[in-house]
Amino acid sequence: MLRCVRLLPAAVVTRTFSRCCSSSYVARMRFMNKLKEDEGACLAALDSGDVFLYHTLAPLLRKTQQGGVQLPLLPAKDVEGILNRLGRDGRSMVKESVLITCTEQNHALFCLDVGELDQGAVEEACEGNFVDLRKAFFILRGEEAPLVARGQALLRWHQGNGFCSASGQPTTRNQAGSQRVCHSNGLVYYPKMSPVIITLVSDGKRCLLARQASFPRGMYSALAGFCDMGETMEETLRREVAEEVGLEVGAVRYSGSQHWPFPQSSFMVACHATVAPSNAQLDVDHAELEDARWFTLEEIRAALKARTPPRNPPDQPPTIWVPPAYAVAHRLIREWAEDQERHGDGKR
Repeated sequence: MLRCVRLLPAAVVTRTFSRCCSSSYVARMRFMNKLKEDEGACLAALDSGDVFLYHTLAPLLRKTQQGGVQLPLLPAKDVEGILNRLGRDGRSMVKESVLITCTEQNHALFCLDVGELDQGAVEEACEGNFVDLRKAFFILRGEEAPLVARGQALLRWHQGNGFCSASGQPTTRNQAGSQRVCHSNGLVYYPKMSPVIITLVSDGKRCLLARQASFPRGMYSALAGFCDMGETMEETLRREVAEEVGLEVGAVRYSGSQHWPFPQSSFMVACHATVAPSNAQLDVDHAELEDARWFTLEEIRAALKARTPPRNPPDQPPTIWVPPAYAVAHRLIREWAEDQERHGDGKR
């Protein structure tokens, strides 16, 4: 059993990601850069650092005494001991950990996939359970979701880039896992994200949500699509809306961005867009979408309050709900509702 399992305090993660204008942020980023460039420094940070475990890209989660779920931080030395007891070379396996981030105290956090081991044995040794990442997003605190998303994305990238696309020769990673190199031709590969535009369209009184057949029952979200080569953000947005629902948008307003690990590490650029009420007739491309419809503010309020996901009997109409709070789609929908309320359109 584990000698020590730490649970990630919310304040640690919040400070790690939000204090981007402080001197501590500069020091932390320079420390992170050193770990990426100095193999010895990275190994030393790993020896004293903590590791998030994954099994075939599913993160390890652990129940708290209060009945919630949190992301356990496993000291690297403890992980090494667990792997040794499971019959593996713990030191060699732990050295395959990939750097994710560090705290303000320069305490490094890594991730490691142990998918080659028996899942049940690892779960018992670590006093937790491996959970599919999509499900994990519904039960984790918002500040922990970016960590598991980043960890899974990095691990997935390494698993899919073991060979050079130009020479076919094996690539090797640096200790931090921030790059892979083909030594036959000197090509350096860095983790990449695919740009995606996600947009919430409004006609001034209603907002447009849609669903794909692969979505969980009852879930609707904003429209989204990958950028084509050479497109600007605005061009992608206008094309996707035209293709999927047959609307020509007018004004476009940027809202924010987010790394999203699905389907294989996307970079979501979130926007609001408007159409004239007189041009709001939908022409849905059912090859792309199962359904798309306009929603009133009252319907959006109910969807935001719904349990995610709701528990509806299969023989009853599904409750309409939206993506979890961590998703940038949720933020777009909430921003629209709050904007409607501020301007008096949503008086109760």
